[in-house]
Amino acid sequence: MKKALPLLLCITLIALVLLSGCAQQEKKPGAITVEIYDRGNPGGSKPEDNFFTEFIKKGMLDTYNVQVTFKPVPRWTEVEVLNNLLAANEAPDICVTYSYPTILTYANMGGVLDMAPYLKKYKNKLPNLWKLLGDRNIYWDRDPKAGTVWCIEALLFNNMRNSVFVREDWLKKLNITEPTTLEEFEAMLVAFRDNAKTLLGSNADKMIPFSLSIDVGWRADPLSTSFVPDNISDKEMWINGFDDRRLLWPGIKEGFRVLNKWYNEGLIWKDFPLYSYSDTTEGNLQKAGYVGAYFGNWDLPYRDQENGIQANLKKLVGPDAAYIAIEPFKNDAGKYRKYLSAPIDRKVFFPATNKDPVSSLMYLEWLATLENRRFLQIGEEGVNHEKQADGSVKAIAATGDKIMNSPNNIDYTIIINGLDLGDQDLNIKSLALAYPGVDKSYLEKSYTIMKHDSRITPNFNVGDIKAEEGMGPALKEKRDTLLTKAVISKPDQFDAVYDAGMKDYLNSGGQAIIDERRAKYEEIFGK
Repeated sequence: MKKALPLLLCITLIALVLLSGCAQQEKKPGAITVEIYDRGNPGGSKPEDNFFTEFIKKGMLDTYNVQVTFKPVPRWTEVEVLNNLLAANEAPDICVTYSYPTILTYANMGGVLDMAPYLKKYKNKLPNLWKLLGDRNIYWDRDPKAGTVWCIEALLFNNMRNSVFVREDWLKKLNITEPTTLEEFEAMLVAFRDNAKTLLGSNADKMIPFSLSIDVGWRADPLSTSFVPDNISDKEMWINGFDDRRLLWPGIKEGFRVLNKWYNEGLIWKDFPLYSYSDTTEGNLQKAGYVGAYFGNWDLPYRDQENGIQANLKKLVGPDAAYIAIEPFKNDAGKYRKYLSAPIDRKVFFPATNKDPVSSLMYLEWLATLENRRFLQIGEEGVNHEKQADGSVKAIAATGDKIMNSPNNIDYTIIINGLDLGDQDLNIKSLALAYPGVDKSYLEKSYTIMKHDSRITPNFNVGDIKAEEGMGPALKEKRDTLLTKAVISKPDQFDAVYDAGMKDYLNSGGQAIIDERRAKYEEIFGK
């Protein structure tokens, strides 16, 4: 027995060492890379390295033993950069984009992971992701025949689009009531132009009654869609709706005819075609107080805290200077129709080079957990927000490392776009308080207008549209070129320019997409 005891101790010690080694091996963390948009905001923090990225990294390591590295991609050239990363097999493990055709192109080349088997196998480990997105957004793009899921759709929580903004102080100064018709809106622009000296004094030569950007289709939406017949069917909206600027919807052309008229009458900023998507010149002109009206995202003037349009306008022009949302464009049914998107936002997908899809799914689960995404959306109490007596939160303009580079940190909450505190009543109360330094009445007015007479665009899942593969960037460029040329052409050349551009767009792949969409729709849903 005395001889056996040392042997027993030795065996026990070896076993403990082996068990310890196994435990250490089990504790070795996983590692994933995640795409993050770089918006290049003046005064912003490094998108891949700041207070909020550290919060996510720590949370993932503590919860799932997964190390996270963020890889920045320029927001305004994201498709081009993402294409290059995918082609070079260097894309992050978790990618995000607004372009489904980009995903589809690489999926059919074997460059994108089919998420369907993983979503099914690990569904019980993803309760928060499923609760937030539901089958609707998770299976939004599931192929009805093959069952493949190349991406999941983020939830558009606050479904909005573009509002019409005008200088509230200029209306008062010229004793003009808020325009409620196209004719009144045009008369207002003429009044701005003709009263430049009154409105801008020594800077009268800088007067811009109405400003546009090179993204004409997006920006013109409130006007152009007012020419769409109100009885357009869901089927026709969907078949002709693959371009999210609604280029192919009936009546759109007439909206651009109006812009062409305004341009040639000196009502539109003449230099808008010279500046790229990411250029800040137009925003700077708005901040400086030279622009009377424009169309933009429903909350655009009120964003970006002290760096935003409204905040700078008040600093540079005066406390009464402000942009206010109005509702001037009726359609053929007399409605102020707004066509809002389906409740989807960015598309989240895993490239085929992703070697740890389970950890990547757990990343999405961690983001979907209410306490995590709520902290990302409202930040630190006393720094990013103040809690109100009724439980709602009021945003504070943070600086330094805790500044948010995007509204409610949407670039980090890649599975949801829109403030969600987990309580609808608090959501509504807090939304109007989410813009530091901005009177909430401006937000409430724009929000109310956006919901008035709104209509959600439909979705019909027919599987992949092969004709769309790889066509996103090419058709986008042709669309932007067509619309810009049409706006700045001479009035007597407008039809020729517009029609030639449309013919080129259709011959370059647009018509093939329409035809395939129609055929697949009618195959599944009938004529």
